[in-house]
Amino acid sequence: MPEVLAAAGSTTGLIWLLCAVIVAGLVRGFAGFGSAMIIMPVAASVLSPVQAVIFLTAAELLGPLPNLPAALRQGTKRDVSLLLAGVVLAMPLGLLCLSYVSPDPFGWIVSGVVMTLLVLLITGWRYPGTLSPPLVVGTGALGGFMTGFAGIAGPPVIMLYMASKLPIAVIRANFLLYLLGIDLLLFAMLWASDLLVWQIVVLGLLMGIPSVLANMIGARLFNPGSERLFRTVAYIVIGLSAIISLPLWKG
Repeated sequence: MPEVLAAAGSTTGLIWLLCAVIVAGLVRGFAGFGSAMIIMPVAASVLSPVQAVIFLTAAELLGPLPNLPAALRQGTKRDVSLLLAGVVLAMPLGLLCLSYVSPDPFGWIVSGVVMTLLVLLITGWRYPGTLSPPLVVGTGALGGFMTGFAGIAGPPVIMLYMASKLPIAVIRANFLLYLLGIDLLLFAMLWASDLLVWQIVVLGLLMGIPSVLANMIGARLFNPGSERLFRTVAYIVIGLSAIISLPLWKG
């Protein structure tokens, strides 16, 4: 165990990973999502694709726990269950694809996904229909594939719910519950697939400690009546993460 801790502490880009986790915790505590869009571009620049996904998963396991009771009260558990059912179906395929991708295409894919989401949201598109079970399961499946392949579970679900007319408190709660479920499922699948690198797991769990504090602070800043601020923060987070994730910055 001491050897694993020492190896975790010597990971390249440690200070940047820590900064990303703290900022991501603040944003996730406030908005209920967005942390992967902050962590993954940084992690993908200093770790291999598989290690970046492992780090994200481990770092995200602890952070949202203080906000879980409120999310369980405010969220729609039926929708979250349907989303996670879709995840279970499609995440293994994404993990399979991840094992064959090289770092540069991986970075471009992450950036492209995030930029596409940003354009769709800023154009003001809204989904006029009802959130039917097949639609919710299908959205969860797309999110599950993207989780396994790019470590970013949120874009399809964010697009669906941000384009809906649900109250922002419900949207935020659903995001938090869905993403926590994703983290647990992804960790289990990585373990079952023998893809875990324990040095990176330990590093991510250690990063979970400042993440918890950042999530608590972010939750205190959330105001259910400030929809405009909520959406503005969401757009800024998505835009910055899209820019940072470009492989151009690797030189």
